Amino acid sequence: MDNNEKVVLQEASPAVPETEKAAENSMTDTAAVGSGETKKAEAKIKLPQFLTVSPSPHIKSPETTTTVMLDVLIALIPAFVWGVYVFGMRALAVALISVIACVAFEAAAQFILHRPVTIGDLSACVTGLLLAMNLPVTVPLWMPVIGAFFAIVVVKQLFGGIGKNFVNPALAARVFLFSWAAEMTRFTEAGSPVNSFMNTLPEADIVASATPLASLKNGALPDVNLFDMLIGNRGGCIGEVSALLIIAGAVYLLVRRVITWHIPVAYIGTVAILTFFFPQYDGVAWNFMVYELLSGGLMLGAFFMATDYSTSAVTPVGRLVFGVGCGAITVLIRYFGSYNEGVSFAILIMNLLVWYIDKVTMPRRFGGGKNGK
Repeated sequence: MDNNEKVVLQEASPAVPETEKAAENSMTDTAAVGSGETKKAEAKIKLPQFLTVSPSPHIKSPETTTTVMLDVLIALIPAFVWGVYVFGMRALAVALISVIACVAFEAAAQFILHRPVTIGDLSACVTGLLLAMNLPVTVPLWMPVIGAFFAIVVVKQLFGGIGKNFVNPALAARVFLFSWAAEMTRFTEAGSPVNSFMNTLPEADIVASATPLASLKNGALPDVNLFDMLIGNRGGCIGEVSALLIIAGAVYLLVRRVITWHIPVAYIGTVAILTFFFPQYDGVAWNFMVYELLSGGLMLGAFFMATDYSTSAVTPVGRLVFGVGCGAITVLIRYFGSYNEGVSFAILIMNLLVWYIDKVTMPRRFGGGKNGK
């Protein structure tokens, strides 16, 4: 390389400013500082708050367990108040005993198991009210206590608490209470309120009444007209008789986005299709179908118990499959079972299949291969 080329290269290379040289000297001096002083310097460095990121998912929502449970309680109140109006003040006593027992058992179980006591999230109150609404008004007052123990301690707390139970606690307790089948199948006539607070009612104080499902089981339409069936002027459990008020509460939950439409629509739609095309009635199939939809605990189960977060499917497709399965099993039990109602058993059976439904319907993760690998 000749001298001219050297001169050109030197001119092309930018001159290093004095400030950069000072910075380089400063960095060299800093590197020479001992480890103790370096740690002190690092400790003084603070990131701005907007650069502090929590682990994913990065979704912020004002909803908590307490707010969701409060919405469910608000949605249940109209149908429950109607049950008290139709069946008398004893219905209120059954509900109060059930709710108080559920809250007490939850607090005691969490204390014994050395877990945080979370009775303030209202989940035990929801379980207690749902259990009471699924009981006849004539049950002995000790039965809600036993049902509350089974729902809270056995079904919920022994499996880890809220969100870890694999079946609906209130429905599991209701089915467990069929160990006393005579008490669970003794219904009063609508318009004959029971105001006695005796532990066990004498037979003379009970005005027995056949439920609409009993008539449908025998291939005949009930004596109750459709309007009374809709508003709840009929026999049955405390909180299941008024389909209109149950639907009103469900609309509230849908507006509040506590539940989605998938499970209720699939559940009720499946029952409607099967009972319309395969009626157990020689008359007009349409009438038989409507009575089947308004009878028993179908509306209460479809909107308030089949939609339980921890015991129902996660994906939209899975929820549709879950609802269709509940509807098909309900009709199967109503038609061919020895018991007139099949809602509780259908939902519990589908609760046990949720893991498989989620596994099949869960979408593949982005970048994953077959079988989620």
